[in-house]
Amino acid sequence: MAPLRSFVDVPPESHFPLENLPYGVFRSISGGDPRPGVAIGDYVLDLSAVAEAGLFDGPLLKNSSCFSQTSLNKFLEMGRSAWEEARLTLQKLLSADEPTLRDDEKLREKCLFPVQSKVKLLLPMVIGDYTDFFSSMHHAKNCGTIFRGPENPIPQNWFHLPIAYHGRASSVVISGTDITRPRGQAYPAANSPPYFGPSKKLDFELEMAAIVGPGNELGHPINVNNAVDHIFGLVLMNDWSARDIQAWEYVPLGPFLGKSFGTSISPWIVTLDALAPFACEAPKQEPEPLPYLSEARHVNYDIPLEVYIKPAGLEHQFLVTKSNFNHLYWTITQQLAHHTVNGCNLRPGDLLGTGTISGPNQESFGCLLELTWNGQKQLSVGDSSRNFLEDGDEVTFTACCKGDGYNVGFGICTGKVLPLSS
Repeated sequence: MAPLRSFVDVPPESHFPLENLPYGVFRSISGGDPRPGVAIGDYVLDLSAVAEAGLFDGPLLKNSSCFSQTSLNKFLEMGRSAWEEARLTLQKLLSADEPTLRDDEKLREKCLFPVQSKVKLLLPMVIGDYTDFFSSMHHAKNCGTIFRGPENPIPQNWFHLPIAYHGRASSVVISGTDITRPRGQAYPAANSPPYFGPSKKLDFELEMAAIVGPGNELGHPINVNNAVDHIFGLVLMNDWSARDIQAWEYVPLGPFLGKSFGTSISPWIVTLDALAPFACEAPKQEPEPLPYLSEARHVNYDIPLEVYIKPAGLEHQFLVTKSNFNHLYWTITQQLAHHTVNGCNLRPGDLLGTGTISGPNQESFGCLLELTWNGQKQLSVGDSSRNFLEDGDEVTFTACCKGDGYNVGFGICTGKVLPLSS
């Protein structure tokens, strides 16, 4: 099938052609309230202006106020039928052969904004709750080997359920937000008291996150085979981690201050509809999951992932690892079904992180903890090296699926480390 053509100029290398149309929320730099939009090439299409012009004429969206909101939550709540209706309408409106926007200069100027010069991208949804899973077997094995030795690196329960902890939604920030180095307690040396001060082992974690659409009522689990209809799409996520603080605090209740100081996400939500051509078979699970986790369609997505570090004072960034979403052992639908099996209620806009996505070899490890083996090795970053992140380092994640003549990408998720404030 030939790539779709838009009347909007879409550069060949763009992450955002008609095949993608990811959703976000933006504010015009000239002022006004935040509003929903979709990315097309180097532009954002203002969905509130499209709705105001009466261009959503399908039964679900015609009289809906979902695009006059300051977040995507109301649209997320409407579910797959509304999402599909919106996608078909937007692909038609933006196509090269459709005159409605193409030939109406005033309407076009009202609806389309250059991203780089005219808008500020914001968090796309109000996040009520944030959960972080631990779903990469390679990451689990490496972490277990580092901290417990190679004899039994992965606990028995890991192969029976998607392990997770509840994170801190208030410190989830949009890409481009600086991250201040956290401080806290760390392991004592010999018989001294615990160390207290700035983290000496600040790390990135290469993750993605699922955005919840329709939720479920308290006490009513979501069937694993219906879970896909409760997931709107995916974003890139950097779950920054202070490894020294985390190592001292996590027994017996798990991560706390070592994680809650900051989590960065990319601004554009790529829908599962856009990712459908890149679905692939997920890893075989042994032992067979319990019935509530056994899914008829056991799939991941082929999403290549890359991480770059730009040291302070330099213009060039350096590739430090390449992984892929398809390495996840537990799928996002299994994660969501497990999250609700006890009756827990999810809500539109909830964020479900995958956990660090590591591949099987050194070049595909998803964090510095693995890449440097907890600081025992040096990682080359241009002419310098790293055990863990230094002040001034800027970390950038990117991801892009390669179709036949087109891309479906996520843009970037970036953040710079600032020194601890006094």
